[in-house]
Amino acid sequence: MHVQVNTGRHVPGGEELQRRVQGVVEDAMARFGDRITRVEVHLNDVNGPKPGESDQRCAMEARLAGMQPITVTEQAGTVDQALEGAAQKLQRVLDSTLGRAIDQARSGGRP
Repeated sequence: MHVQVNTGRHVPGGEELQRRVQGVVEDAMARFGDRITRVEVHLNDVNGPKPGESDQRCAMEARLAGMQPITVTEQAGTVDQALEGAAQKLQRVLDSTLGRAIDQARSGGRP
């Protein structure tokens, strides 16, 4: 699984952030194995240089083999909180989506 990290102008990037994001994403997505080909992570400060209580946003998009991409967004007070929240949301959505796909395959495509 490839993890691509994109940061906005007001989010300091760098190798340490890349490693943190990579670790969080890999831990959260580990159980999905090779079904996920790529995860794109977008980190932004919604208010730019102005202070704010929940102005850090993390959007994650998982690209799944043979399926449409799945996107979630989380906003929080820090980049790490937004990252963790988005990873947990993505994990729940993937559990649900992939669980439905498996159930449909078992039932022969019947609802």
